[in-house]
Amino acid sequence: MAQLDSKVSLLDISLRPFEESDLEDYVIIMSDNTVSKFCSWNPMGKEEALNDLLRVIYTHPWFRAICVKDRPIGYILVNQGKGSDGCRGEIGYVVGSAYWGQGIATHAVKMVISSIFSELQGLERLEALIDVDNLRSQRVAEKIGFIREGVLRKYWILNGTPRDMVIYSLLKTDTPVRMCWGF
Repeated sequence: MAQLDSKVSLLDISLRPFEESDLEDYVIIMSDNTVSKFCSWNPMGKEEALNDLLRVIYTHPWFRAICVKDRPIGYILVNQGKGSDGCRGEIGYVVGSAYWGQGIATHAVKMVISSIFSELQGLERLEALIDVDNLRSQRVAEKIGFIREGVLRKYWILNGTPRDMVIYSLLKTDTPVRMCWGF
Protein backbone atom coordinates (compact mmCIF):
# COMPACT_ATOMS: atom_id res chain seq x y z
CA MET A 1 0.00 0.00 0.00
CA ALA A 2 1.60 3.24 -1.10
CA GLN A 3 1.53 5.95 1.48
CA LEU A 4 -0.23 9.14 0.36
CA ASP A 5 2.10 11.55 2.15
CA SER A 6 5.19 11.23 4.31
CA LYS A 7 3.00 12.12 7.28
CA VAL A 8 -0.78 11.92 7.37
CA SER A 9 -2.62 14.89 8.82
CA LEU A 10 -5.28 13.92 11.34
CA LEU A 11 -7.59 16.30 9.46
CA ASP A 12 -7.36 13.96 6.45
CA ILE A 13 -8.74 10.99 8.41
CA SER A 14 -12.41 10.10 8.08
CA LEU A 15 -14.72 7.15 8.66
CA ARG A 16 -17.37 6.05 6.19
CA PRO A 17 -19.15 2.92 4.96
CA PHE A 18 -17.29 0.87 2.37
CA GLU A 19 -18.35 1.26 -1.27
CA GLU A 20 -17.93 -1.10 -4.21
CA SER A 21 -15.30 1.25 -5.64
CA ASP A 22 -13.16 0.54 -2.54
CA LEU A 23 -12.51 -3.08 -3.55
CA GLU A 24 -8.90 -2.56 -4.71
CA ASP A 25 -7.96 -0.72 -1.51
CA TYR A 26 -9.74 -3.37 0.58
CA VAL A 27 -7.79 -6.11 -1.20
CA ILE A 28 -4.53 -4.31 -0.35
CA ILE A 29 -5.47 -4.22 3.33
CA MET A 30 -6.74 -7.80 3.45
CA SER A 31 -3.80 -9.31 1.53
CA ASP A 32 -1.12 -7.84 3.82
CA ASN A 33 0.53 -10.64 5.86
CA THR A 34 1.77 -8.13 8.41
CA VAL A 35 -1.73 -6.80 9.02
CA SER A 36 -3.39 -10.20 9.30
CA LYS A 37 -0.84 -11.55 11.80
CA PHE A 38 -3.16 -11.03 14.80
CA CYS A 39 -6.49 -11.20 12.94
CA SER A 40 -9.06 -13.96 12.55
CA TRP A 41 -8.65 -13.96 8.77
CA ASN A 42 -5.85 -15.09 6.53
CA PRO A 43 -4.59 -12.84 3.73
CA MET A 44 -7.14 -12.84 0.92
CA GLY A 45 -7.15 -12.28 -2.80
CA LYS A 46 -9.54 -10.14 -4.83
CA GLU A 47 -12.36 -12.70 -5.08
CA GLU A 48 -12.25 -13.52 -1.36
CA ALA A 49 -12.17 -9.81 -0.49
CA LEU A 50 -15.16 -9.12 -2.74
CA ASN A 51 -17.09 -11.96 -1.08
CA ASP A 52 -16.11 -10.55 2.32
CA LEU A 53 -17.41 -7.11 1.33
CA LEU A 54 -20.70 -8.52 0.06
CA ARG A 55 -21.30 -11.13 2.78
CA VAL A 56 -19.99 -9.41 5.88
CA ILE A 57 -19.21 -5.74 5.55
CA TYR A 58 -22.22 -4.47 3.63
CA THR A 59 -24.56 -6.33 5.98
CA HIS A 60 -22.78 -5.40 9.23
CA PRO A 61 -24.63 -2.80 11.34
CA TRP A 62 -21.48 -0.83 12.28
CA PHE A 63 -18.47 -1.37 9.99
CA ARG A 64 -16.58 1.64 8.59
CA ALA A 65 -13.61 2.27 6.34
CA ILE A 66 -10.81 4.25 7.94
CA CYS A 67 -9.90 6.68 5.16
CA VAL A 68 -7.06 9.07 4.47
CA LYS A 69 -8.21 11.69 1.97
CA ASP A 70 -11.30 9.49 1.41
CA ARG A 71 -9.17 6.46 0.42
CA PRO A 72 -9.63 3.35 2.63
CA ILE A 73 -6.45 2.34 4.44
CA GLY A 74 -8.10 0.23 7.16
CA TYR A 75 -11.36 -0.45 8.90
CA ILE A 76 -13.05 -0.19 12.27
CA LEU A 77 -16.10 -2.04 13.55
CA VAL A 78 -18.27 -2.31 16.61
CA ASN A 79 -20.26 -5.44 17.42
CA GLN A 80 -23.02 -4.86 19.95
CA GLY A 81 -24.33 -7.79 21.92
CA LYS A 82 -27.92 -8.94 21.66
CA GLY A 83 -30.55 -9.33 24.37
CA SER A 84 -29.06 -9.32 27.85
CA ASP A 85 -25.61 -8.71 26.30
CA GLY A 86 -26.85 -5.56 24.53
CA CYS A 87 -25.16 -3.32 27.07
CA ARG A 88 -21.79 -4.58 25.85
CA GLY A 89 -20.01 -4.06 22.53
CA GLU A 90 -16.64 -5.00 21.09
CA ILE A 91 -14.50 -2.72 18.97
CA GLY A 92 -11.97 -3.91 16.41
CA TYR A 93 -9.65 -1.92 14.16
CA VAL A 94 -7.15 -2.61 11.38
CA VAL A 95 -4.84 -0.17 9.60
CA GLY A 96 -2.63 -1.01 6.61
CA SER A 97 0.98 -1.54 7.68
CA ALA A 98 2.23 1.34 5.50
CA TYR A 99 0.31 3.66 7.84
CA TRP A 100 1.40 2.26 11.20
CA GLY A 101 2.96 4.58 13.75
CA GLN A 102 1.16 7.73 12.57
CA GLY A 103 -1.66 7.83 15.12
CA ILE A 104 -4.31 6.89 12.56
CA ALA A 105 -5.81 3.97 14.50
CA THR A 106 -5.81 6.03 17.70
CA HIS A 107 -7.58 8.90 15.96
CA ALA A 108 -10.11 6.58 14.31
CA VAL A 109 -10.98 4.94 17.64
CA LYS A 110 -11.36 8.39 19.22
CA MET A 111 -13.76 9.31 16.43
CA VAL A 112 -15.86 6.22 17.17
CA ILE A 113 -15.78 6.75 20.94
CA SER A 114 -17.03 10.32 20.54
CA SER A 115 -20.40 9.07 19.30
CA ILE A 116 -20.82 5.30 19.64
CA PHE A 117 -22.45 5.35 23.07
CA SER A 118 -25.22 7.60 21.77
CA GLU A 119 -25.48 5.83 18.38
CA LEU A 120 -26.00 2.32 19.75
CA GLN A 121 -28.98 2.24 22.06
CA GLY A 122 -28.31 0.57 25.40
CA LEU A 123 -24.52 0.40 24.96
CA GLU A 124 -22.82 0.91 28.33
CA ARG A 125 -19.50 -0.91 27.90
CA LEU A 126 -17.10 -1.13 24.97
CA GLU A 127 -14.50 -3.91 25.00
CA ALA A 128 -11.32 -4.40 23.03
CA LEU A 129 -9.98 -7.97 22.95
CA ILE A 130 -6.37 -7.85 21.79
CA ASP A 131 -3.83 -10.63 21.29
CA VAL A 132 -1.32 -10.62 24.14
CA ASP A 133 1.54 -10.14 21.65
CA ASN A 134 -0.12 -7.30 19.70
CA LEU A 135 1.54 -4.49 21.64
CA ARG A 136 0.77 -1.78 19.06
CA SER A 137 -2.97 -2.40 19.31
CA GLN A 138 -2.79 -2.53 23.10
CA ARG A 139 -1.06 0.84 23.06
CA VAL A 140 -3.88 2.32 20.96
CA ALA A 141 -6.47 1.19 23.53
CA GLU A 142 -4.38 2.50 26.43
CA LYS A 143 -3.78 5.93 24.83
CA ILE A 144 -7.52 6.40 24.46
CA GLY A 145 -8.26 5.50 28.06
CA PHE A 146 -9.45 1.91 27.87
CA ILE A 147 -8.78 0.09 31.14
CA ARG A 148 -6.79 -3.13 30.97
CA GLU A 149 -8.86 -5.65 32.92
CA GLY A 150 -6.70 -8.71 32.54
CA VAL A 151 -5.63 -11.59 30.35
CA LEU A 152 -8.11 -14.17 29.09
CA ARG A 153 -6.03 -17.33 28.88
CA LYS A 154 -6.37 -19.53 25.77
CA TYR A 155 -9.39 -17.43 24.77
CA TRP A 156 -9.07 -17.40 20.99
CA ILE A 157 -7.78 -19.72 18.27
CA LEU A 158 -5.38 -18.16 15.75
CA ASN A 159 -4.15 -20.40 12.95
CA GLY A 160 -5.04 -23.47 14.99
CA THR A 161 -3.24 -22.27 18.13
CA PRO A 162 -5.02 -21.18 21.33
CA ARG A 163 -4.01 -17.59 22.13
CA ASP A 164 -4.21 -15.43 25.23
CA MET A 165 -6.13 -12.16 24.82
CA VAL A 166 -5.90 -8.96 26.82
CA ILE A 167 -9.31 -7.49 27.59
CA TYR A 168 -9.74 -3.73 27.79
CA SER A 169 -12.92 -1.82 28.52
CA LEU A 170 -14.29 1.67 28.32
CA LEU A 171 -17.57 2.50 30.01
CA LYS A 172 -20.09 5.05 28.83
CA THR A 173 -19.55 6.86 32.12
CA ASP A 174 -15.76 6.95 31.49
CA THR A 175 -16.11 8.80 28.20
CA PRO A 176 -16.66 12.40 29.36
CA VAL A 177 -13.78 12.22 31.84
CA ARG A 178 -11.25 10.51 29.60
CA MET A 179 -12.20 12.09 26.31
CA CYS A 180 -12.31 15.70 27.48
CA TRP A 181 -8.96 16.43 25.81
CA GLY A 182 -10.62 15.92 22.43
CA PHE A 183 -8.88 14.98 19.20
